[in-house]
Amino acid sequence: MAVVHCDAGHLPAPEKLERIPALMSAYYTEFPNPKIPAQRVSFGTSGHRGSSVLHTFNEEHIYAITQAVCDYRKAKGVDGPLFLGGDTHALSEAAFRSALEVLVANGVSVRIARNGEFTATPAVSHAILRWNAGRSSGLADGIIITPSHNPPRDGGFKYNPPHGGPAETEVTAWIEKSANAYLDSGNRNVQLVHLRAAQRSSLVEEYDFTRAYVEDLPKVLDMKAIAASGLKLGVDPLGGASLPLWEPIAETYGLDLTVINKKVDPTFRFVPCDKDGLIRMDCSSPYAMSRLLEIRDDFDLAFACDPDSDRHGIVTRQELMNPNHYLTVAAWHLFRTRTGWPKDCGIGKTLVTSAMLDRVGKELGRPVVEVPVGFKWFVPYLLNGRCGLGCEESAGASFLCFDGSPWSTDKDGPLMCLLAAEIMAKEQASPSEIYQKLTEKLGAPVYQRLDAPADDRTRALLKALTPESVHLKTLGGSPVTSVLTRAPGNDAPIGGVKVCSEDGWFAVRPSGTEAICKVYTESFKGEAQLCALQKDAIDFLERLLKKEG
Repeated sequence: MAVVHCDAGHLPAPEKLERIPALMSAYYTEFPNPKIPAQRVSFGTSGHRGSSVLHTFNEEHIYAITQAVCDYRKAKGVDGPLFLGGDTHALSEAAFRSALEVLVANGVSVRIARNGEFTATPAVSHAILRWNAGRSSGLADGIIITPSHNPPRDGGFKYNPPHGGPAETEVTAWIEKSANAYLDSGNRNVQLVHLRAAQRSSLVEEYDFTRAYVEDLPKVLDMKAIAASGLKLGVDPLGGASLPLWEPIAETYGLDLTVINKKVDPTFRFVPCDKDGLIRMDCSSPYAMSRLLEIRDDFDLAFACDPDSDRHGIVTRQELMNPNHYLTVAAWHLFRTRTGWPKDCGIGKTLVTSAMLDRVGKELGRPVVEVPVGFKWFVPYLLNGRCGLGCEESAGASFLCFDGSPWSTDKDGPLMCLLAAEIMAKEQASPSEIYQKLTEKLGAPVYQRLDAPADDRTRALLKALTPESVHLKTLGGSPVTSVLTRAPGNDAPIGGVKVCSEDGWFAVRPSGTEAICKVYTESFKGEAQLCALQKDAIDFLERLLKKEG
């Protein structure tokens, strides 16, 4: 078991805070060397991420990536506005400005937030879908400058095509290849205008992301029920881009909602250190959420989002809910109350999300659509109604409007937070209490993820696996029922393997952003069987590496 750092759950000491001036200076003055693989553009599961002080997220990267996006738009005939948003990380503001210089130089019509407001990822996704509804031409797309919940020194860049969600692998591969070609040539052919000229251009218009998001909420949530319940709600934006949303939501719908932290500071000095002692704005971490947990009795329900607001953290008076537990409750509630959804639409889950969702689906007579890791896989199914809910174990989810139309095709933290309030208002019980009742009916799983080092050879071996090459007959003492190397929901390769029995499973896959191999395990027979599952998983991985060594 991983050791918990002595600083976990405590506010960071001054010496642990990021040196923002050094970070910003490096963004403009340090240059990546494209001959060094680590300094090239690389799109993982959530776009390109890096840090200016490591030569992995500098202005040259943003120039190259944005030019590549402009080229992609032109090649695909995307000629509507591009919605440009960014979160509260220090490098996000700089990258936002760099991207704007390139977009305007390429003749792209850009929509930016009013008064320089930070913009939540789901607000950008919703804006794209709102614009594109009913259109067949002049379609919009978007860029979101964010490294999600990563530490303060990091920056990130995501592209969302006209479908509003994270770009598909073939799209990001195209952009990555093109961007690196620009880097290789010293960005010689990148088109640029000066920032002042870009800001004054008629191509740039302000867009009220907050109003568009807030006024549409009754299409997807029972805001009247939340208001009528009188629930006392608390929210901590964790210094992130959901901050502009909460007070307008409370005022518009008459909610008793208190924003307990209105601070925005690029050092994130007000966020307690995570398990490893780093500042990481992860709203599913009990360590990062320790301040909100301390005051949870002041509210009937409290919640938080990460900096770009695509993740949710739900705090009841009992606990900070495990994301898998809350997603189980969300599915249980949604598929019993959304009578306007297609009768055959199902629960979308990534293959490493809890099997409790499979049991909920069986109980409610709904199909379960299991896809590889990455929210991008849910995009077509949220658009065509095959999935009413798309969710992943890392606290990311979105779901359809009451009429079955898409709300957002990217993860939506505020939506899932407000859903918790709707659940409590209509079910007359907290999400924690509902989950407990569900475990009494469907079983009580124990879930844990382990990490192991991984190199390119490990990745290649896992990618090459087939069900026939996995010879496990039992798992944690129970017969193996299935071996998966492709997701059953869409037959896409998972980059690893998932082995299942009737009462447990493990999955092994390499990270898309780190040099680690992730080992996920879940047991419906308690801690002892979970340990047995973990032993089987680690033994399998060791045999694979030794056999092919």
